[in-house]
Amino acid sequence: MQNHTVETLIGAIVVAVAVAFLYFAYANTNATNLAGYDVNARFQRVDGLNVGTDVRLSGIKIGSVSALTLDPKTYQATVYLSIKSDVKIPEDSSIMVTSTGLLGNSYLSVSPGGSDVMIAPGGSIQNTQGSVDLMSLIGRFVGGSSGTTAPQSAPPANTNPAPSASP
Repeated sequence: MQNHTVETLIGAIVVAVAVAFLYFAYANTNATNLAGYDVNARFQRVDGLNVGTDVRLSGIKIGSVSALTLDPKTYQATVYLSIKSDVKIPEDSSIMVTSTGLLGNSYLSVSPGGSDVMIAPGGSIQNTQGSVDLMSLIGRFVGGSSGTTAPQSAPPANTNPAPSASP
């Protein structure tokens, strides 16, 4: 039997690198559950949101979406959020669906209010703004807005000077 020490050593290095990569990916994707409290918000549109979508305040991740449901009576989407326990949100805060860029991922952006009263666990954010349908906006821009007319051109300027009064 031949000695395969070199092959065994290379195989062990490959396995160690794979384990290190998996640990790095797990640690940097915030795959761990957030310990915190739950709040909810109702939206007309939540295009691009999924379970696990970031909730950010001033660009900093403060939580994530834990569930999405549809209210069969109002046809509004109810979004359940898990917020870090050390972050308190004023009750007059607003939340909106936004994205990181034109083709970026959607996330929820919280704009804090000025109230001294904070949202209790299980409470809801009342001021919401759903996602914007980007394709319909582009369609309106390209096709022109409906119901308006094109601006009329100004009449041509008079090229003949007015006769001046003689003294």
